[in-house]
Amino acid sequence: MRSLKSAFVTLLVLAFNTAHADTQVNVVGLFTGKAVLVINNGQPKTFSVGQISAEGVKLISANSQSAVLEIEGKRRELTMGQGVAVAGSATSQAASVTLYANSAGHHLAEGQINGVPLKFIVDTGATSIAMNSADARKAGIDYKKGEQVPVHTAS
Repeated sequence: MRSLKSAFVTLLVLAFNTAHADTQVNVVGLFTGKAVLVINNGQPKTFSVGQISAEGVKLISANSQSAVLEIEGKRRELTMGQGVAVAGSATSQAASVTLYANSAGHHLAEGQINGVPLKFIVDTGATSIAMNSADARKAGIDYKKGEQVPVHTAS
């Protein structure tokens, strides 16, 4: 009987962890008091300030420039075309993120280097990354010890 209880508890823990995967949110439309969001690669949906999605994403404020969202208890300000993935509990599921281009055609994302939050422009055809000296300093990278390389972009 004891092993049956242990197995049941283990199954509950696994089910709970799987149910609390990362929450991915992309902003695909902005208006005063409203935002169009894509949550976890679903269909675009229009939210009004104060509205909470089934996934627990709450729209705190919105204007034509940005939206403030509460995701997994964390507040994030996102601009048009920007997306974010906020980690929930540990999960065994593979993660993916869908990025939408902003009005200038750029794919923007938030990430971290050495634990320091930074904003990135994602070049899907790139084989390396580039950063400015201010971001390198902020992330604790001694860029002067690095190797300079020429870079070219398609745009």
